[in-house]
Order: sequence, then structure tokens, then C-alpha cells
Amino acid sequence: QVQLVESGGGLVQAGGSLRLSCAASGRTWRTNTVGWFRQAPGKEREFVANIGWSGRGIYIADSVKGRFTISADNAKNTVYLQMNSLKPEDTAVYYCAASLKYSTAGLADPGQFDYWGQGTQVTVSS
Repeated sequence: QVQLVESGGGLVQAGGSLRLSCAASGRTWRTNTVGWFRQAPGKEREFVANIGWSGRGIYIADSVKGRFTISADNAKNTVYLQMNSLKPEDTAVYYCAASLKYSTAGLADPGQFDYWGQGTQVTVSS
């Protein structure tokens, strides 16, 4: 099993920044890709970004491209999501997920991920 714990969420004003962390433990060597998804109230879970543990295979959703970046620290088994120029529409619960799969084209379907964290709330005020 793989355990994922997100941290770094909170309340921020529009235009501000937050950095989310996803700490993985357990049989992490079985996983190849770590992704971030988000879900706003009444909406479906939306892909945000993913990355391979090697640091390759970065894939970022068009809705956040240019504002969000994703990085991985293999030694710490941690993946980060740096979120800049935040907008009220970025408000959501952000989930970290890990997949046994790897694709240079990105894994944007939540069904392709095998392990999930509990989520962290991000609220952006206008």
C-alpha cells in the first residue's frame, strides 16, 4: 500500500500563492506518477498536474498552465504543487494521487490513479 498526505492548503487572497506538498510513504517504489486533482463543490474532480518520480513526464492542465508548477523530490518522497496568481475559481479541495502507470502524455483521468490522499482545502478570496 501507498499512503499520501497533503499539506499546505489554506485561505489566500486573489493573486497570492500557496505551495501544496504531498508526502508519500509505504511501497512508493511501485508507483510511477503522482498527480494533483481538485474538486470544487458541486463539480467533478478535475485534473491539475502530474509528474513522474524521476521529474520527467510533467503534464499541466490548460486551466492552470503558466500559474502552477509541479515538482518532485525523490529523496523525500514528496511532490509539490506551487500555485501562483491564484484566482477565486481555484477554490477547491486539492487531492494528491499516485499511479502505477507512467505516460509521457500525462494521466488526466482519475481512474488511472491507484492511491489517493485525503485532500487539503484551498480557498481563494476575491
